[in-house]
Amino acid sequence: MSGRMKFAIAGIILGLILFIVSPWLAIGVIVLAIGIPTGMYLMLDPSQRRRLKEIRRRRQIGG
Repeated sequence: MSGRMKFAIAGIILGLILFIVSPWLAIGVIVLAIGIPTGMYLMLDPSQRRRLKEIRRRRQIGG
């Protein structure tokens, strides 16, 4: 599991715990944990997205 994925999971777990304290704060943390990586991906230009997809595909194949 990558470091980024660990941070994303930690953010979501923190958000779920915060539901006890403040539901609005919890929703904010969960939205940020999901939204920041998504926004960063969407900011890439098409050639960078293609390169990223190729790297991911190679990792799945094992080479």
